[in-house]
Amino acid sequence: MRRLGKVSHYARQGFLILRTDWVPSLNDPVVDKKLTVVGVVKDVFGPVNRPYVAVKPRIRNPEDYVGALLYVDTKRKRSKPNHGKKKKSKGGKARRPAPRRRG
Repeated sequence: MRRLGKVSHYARQGFLILRTDWVPSLNDPVVDKKLTVVGVVKDVFGPVNRPYVAVKPRIRNPEDYVGALLYVDTKRKRSKPNHGKKKKSKGGKARRPAPRRRG
C-alpha cells in the first residue's frame, strides 16, 4: 500500500481530485485507511514533479472524502481481462484461417 495523497476537492465531473508526489498507473485501486475501496485512478495531469490525480469514486457519498488521505493498494492490482483473445498454441506459429470462397 502506497500513500497517494489528500483529497483536495470533489469535481463537478464526478472525480475526487488529489495531489501526489509520484505517478500512479491508470486503473489502480484506491483505498482509504480502513482499506475500503474508494475508487480507481482515471487520470493523471499537471506538473511532472507534483501531479494531480483524478479518482473515479465507487462509493455513495464521495464528498465525505474531501480532506481524507487515500492510498493505492498494490495487492489489489487487477488482472488484465482476456477480451476474446485466443490462447496461442504451444507448438510453432499460429496459422491463419483459410480465406472464404466467394460466389
